[in-house]
Order: sequence, then structure tokens, then C-alpha cells
Amino acid sequence: MPGGDQEPGSYYVGVDVGTGSVRAALVDQRGILLAFADQPIKRWEPQFNHHEQSSEDIWAACCVVTKNLRETCWDKAGHFFDLPDFLSWKATGVTARSLCSLVCKWTYSAEKGWDDSFWKMIGLEDFVADNYRKIGNQVLPPGASLGNGLTPEAAKDLGLPAGIAVAAPLIDAHAGGLGVIGADVRGHGLACEGQPVTSRLAIICGTSSCHMGISKDPIFVPGVWGPYFSAMIPGFWLNEGGQSVTGKLIDHMVQGHAAFPELKAKAAARCQSVYAYLNSHLDLIKKAQPVGFLTVDLHVWPDFHGNRSPLADLTLKGMVTGLKLSQDLDDLAILYLATVQAIAFGTRLIIEAMEAAGHSISTLFLCGGLSKNPLFVQMHADITGMPVVLSQEVESVLVGAAILGACASGDFTSVQEAMARMSKVGKVVFPRLEDKRYYDKKYQVFLKLVEHQKEYAAIMKGD
Repeated sequence: MPGGDQEPGSYYVGVDVGTGSVRAALVDQRGILLAFADQPIKRWEPQFNHHEQSSEDIWAACCVVTKNLRETCWDKAGHFFDLPDFLSWKATGVTARSLCSLVCKWTYSAEKGWDDSFWKMIGLEDFVADNYRKIGNQVLPPGASLGNGLTPEAAKDLGLPAGIAVAAPLIDAHAGGLGVIGADVRGHGLACEGQPVTSRLAIICGTSSCHMGISKDPIFVPGVWGPYFSAMIPGFWLNEGGQSVTGKLIDHMVQGHAAFPELKAKAAARCQSVYAYLNSHLDLIKKAQPVGFLTVDLHVWPDFHGNRSPLADLTLKGMVTGLKLSQDLDDLAILYLATVQAIAFGTRLIIEAMEAAGHSISTLFLCGGLSKNPLFVQMHADITGMPVVLSQEVESVLVGAAILGACASGDFTSVQEAMARMSKVGKVVFPRLEDKRYYDKKYQVFLKLVEHQKEYAAIMKGD
């Protein structure tokens, strides 16, 4: 068909008859292979070095591969699951989806359900068929009991009794938020005591970080995902900020430094992690000043993998200013500190965006691998000016998942009740308010870094 006569969305089948098989592919107008099928063809060897093939068999193979293109890992699929829902289906045989999965990742509205026009607009109108059976037409809030609980087959695989309750799941970061944000804080001298749970921000910090804030009414925050209704705590709207790389960035900066082999050897000699060693090394070199003041001349912009929140700009790059020729262990420790501070400044930027849109946050609740690093925690307190609450149980994601199970079992009347009973405060870290002026000045530099980066990009794109 001449190029000018092609209809949008046209597809083409290419068939290749080889010596041993027939192959076919479905190709779009851009030349991209969308589906592939092959079928062996028979060969006969009536005598040595004489080979024969059947034209009828070859035609039959051509028919098979062409039909198989029409019936692709797409037409044959019975269901499309997000991972939490796949696991709950394996456990119970129930195809119901979690509201968390669908609202946060599948464009489902807790109030209006699916939007037919969206799926048709992006060419996936197949999903609309049969009342959205393939992607979910039964949607349950987190913690709701699924079907009749564990199937006998799943119970055998897991080593648990058949029929025990299984809860509608949460995404892992959301389970972490659930595991920390509802803790009873009485007696710890925190501003959030006696205030609504909406004054709390859960930060799940590991390879990357998620910032979970909730509200009674929907709040739209530029550059922050949401609001999602009942996606973490039933009855509350969720806004989810995030940093694309945090723990991964710290590893990148430390492991890429020339002094890393020396650091690794010295940490191993003390039976310490490299980060515990760095923290103690910073205490040695800070002398009389607060440890954070060691970075007075060294500043980092942490978006080495783009910015998720609140700038939502994947083109942004990382920046470091204040480098010297020195590459010793002191230099590595200070670069590590500046990187940790940059991540905390990123959290401050997210909080400011959320508060400008209508959130009112007074206390941070941290969980995840980075929350085990006391320097990371203290820098978040100092730089945001807010106290940080650490859970009694460091594995808060697992506690959050267990809270869902407790609700599904019927032992609690609501997720909120289970949160209050099962989440415990372990430690509270307060900000060093006497250092506020220093961090305010560093924050000004932090904002200048991204401002300058955008100016540089504009210069390079100009005529």
C-alpha cells in the first residue's frame, strides 16, 4: 500500500520460509516488530544427501504462524495483574484487585471507577470488554478479606493452614507508610501529639525514597503524585512524593571515590559497615564544630537520575560544586556527608511544595534501610527543622503488611485501630535548632544549583 494511503494503526505480516521453519512477524508502520511466531516444517531424507520438503506442509506452517500472530502473550492472557494482586490471587484464587494498585498505577478512580475513553485513546480498548474482567472489576480497599482465605494448594506451598485470612494488599512503600504513620506518640514531646494523623509525613527511604502524606480532602500538589483516595489508609487521600535515587546515590558517590578501597579495608578491620565507619570518621574530623558544618564549601544537587518530585523533570542531572584535588579518606567522608545532606534538602523541597498546596506537616516518620543510618536521620531532622520518629520495629513494611492481615482476620475493626495498636515508637530524633541558620544558607545554595543547571541548559540550546 502506498505510504500516503496508509491508515493510522495499520499493521503488516512478514513471513519467512526457511529450511527448518516458517517464521512470521507482526510489524507496525514504524518498522517495530510487535509479535513473533514460528513453526517447524518437515524434512525428508530418502537417501544420503537427498532432502525433500512438502509444499503442502509449508503452506500449513504458514497458516499456523499467521494464526498465532493473531492469538498473541496478549489475546491468550486471562488477567493482567500488578504484583501485589498477582500474589493475592495465587494465595486465594480471587481475582479482586487492591484499590492501592489500581489507583496508584492503573488510572482507576476510587470514586468513578474505570474511564473507558482513556483506554480507547491509548489503543487498549480490549480492556474495556467484559466489564474490565482482565484488569479488575472487583476492587477492594487495603486490609479487606479476600474470598475464603488461603486455598489448600497455597496453604500447602506456604506451610500454613488452609482458610486463614488473606488481606487485599498494598504496594511495598505504602505498606511501610502504614507501618509507621499511625504510631501512638504520647509522651514523646512531639508537635503531632493530639493533632490529626494528617500532620505526619511517612518517608520510606531505601534505594529510592517515597514521601507519603495524607489528607481528609484531596490536595493537588504540582510534581507530587496523587491525590489517591484510600490508597494507603481507608478514608484518606494520599499524596506521594519521591526521590528517584537516594541509597543508590550514596553508594554511587562513596564507591566511586578513589579512597573507597582504603575505606573498605579499614571498615572491615573494625567489623563495621563502610557507613558506620564514615560516620565515626566524620566525628573525628569535625573537631569542635557540628558535623554538618564540614560541608560549608561543598554542595551537591542529588538528581543523578532525574527529579521525580517536586520538579518532575527527568532531564535534570547531578551536580557537585567545591571539589579539590584531594582524594583522601577525609575528602570521601565529607563528600558522603554532602550527599546525605543533599537528599535531606530534596525532602525539604518536597515538604515545602506539599505545604504550599495545603498540607500541614509537623513530624517525619522514617522507615527503610536508610533510616538505620543515624547521620541520615539527624540530617533530615536538622535540615527540615522537624523531629524524626523511628519505629520500634525497623522492618516497618512488614509491620504494615501484618496490619493488613490483622484487619482481614477480623481482630480489628479498622485499619486505623490496627495501626494505633501495632505501630510503636522506637526513637525520636529532634533537630538541632541552633544550626538552623547554617542549613538555611545551604538550602539557598541548593536551590541555586538547579536554577543554574537550567540556565546552562538554556544557553546550550540557544542559537
